[in-house]
Amino acid sequence: MAKKSKIAANERRKVVVARHARRRAELKEIIRTGAPAERAAAVRELARQPRDASATRVRNRDSVDGRPRGHLTKFGLSRVRFREMALRGELPGVRKASW
Repeated sequence: MAKKSKIAANERRKVVVARHARRRAELKEIIRTGAPAERAAAVRELARQPRDASATRVRNRDSVDGRPRGHLTKFGLSRVRFREMALRGELPGVRKASW
């Protein structure tokens, strides 16, 4: 189980990322295609935004207990929780392989 403070901080980051996403996309497009003067202004504005506005700062966490490592995107679970739930038959369509 992850610390509650880490889980809460990650949730706050998700909110900040969502708030700034559209403007960041506009600035990145200007940086990619704009004139040199526009590009420099866009880089400065992008640097002034909060660090947590970047989507790469959000951590994928287990939806049940918040474990940050071994995350399986398709299920939203960590590898440990996935294995436990699969062996108990709690994940539809998932079963233990044998060959």
